[in-house]
Amino acid sequence: MITDGPDPLISIPGVHGHYLRASSARSGLGRLRYLQGGSGSPVVLLHTVRTQAEHFHRLIPLLLPNHTVYALDLPGMGHSDIEAGARYDDNALRSAVHRFIVQLDLHDVTLIGESIGATLALTASADLPDRIRRVVAVNTYDYAGGIARSGVLARIILTGILAPVIGPTFAGIEPKPVMRAVLHGGLVNDDALTEDYLDELLSVGRRPGYSRVARAIYGNLPSLIAARSHYERVKVPVHLVYGEKDWSRTTDRSDNYRLLPGAEFLEIPDSGHFMSLEKPEGIAALID
Repeated sequence: MITDGPDPLISIPGVHGHYLRASSARSGLGRLRYLQGGSGSPVVLLHTVRTQAEHFHRLIPLLLPNHTVYALDLPGMGHSDIEAGARYDDNALRSAVHRFIVQLDLHDVTLIGESIGATLALTASADLPDRIRRVVAVNTYDYAGGIARSGVLARIILTGILAPVIGPTFAGIEPKPVMRAVLHGGLVNDDALTEDYLDELLSVGRRPGYSRVARAIYGNLPSLIAARSHYERVKVPVHLVYGEKDWSRTTDRSDNYRLLPGAEFLEIPDSGHFMSLEKPEGIAALID
């Protein structure tokens, strides 16, 4: 249950929701909603494009016995506040992760990010080397094409969302069968997408202003490609984890391995882009 916010459709035993409030009423940053549970060394989870903290509903229970787990809703996403005029480029999202870790005064943090969350985990670790212990970057989304590689339907939807005139309206239309099909494009095992999780995403998508956030996120994905320039500043240990059937290509993966020469590289078979849904045990196994 959410202790100071709306109840989600997915309940994770031992986990509760909270809001990190803005440092000042005039900051314009809004509240960040997060899930928290467990005890032990901190693990912070950063989700994928167009999802939220519940994206990790299968991974979190595997981490709770030995860790305090924090799953963050990135700005404007999930149940975090939607602020008028807010930016959703790499710098803004990375600043939110920085703010979250510093305001909660977390140290010795393991950052686990998937997709855009992986890119943010890497760049945030470069900004906070004294607070971050290591990064597990899962299916890092820092290349051109991205979700458009999911399939023809995803390419049509992305084109519509980014269109100059119809884009805002198009972004607010999310029929359940279409959302299901797009997410299946990031999975090897379609059964990994449950109806309660799909319903939670659709419920959040009906929040006032959410279509504007979604359009801004997709429009700012190129900034995540540019953020790779920060990888050379990453000094903490890194696991680069890819699903065998992830949208990234061999060249995308080898480029990141070149930029992060000290990283440990792992490919998990029979998994796609949304590995936390279909292979959470493979991620959990990397966390001692």
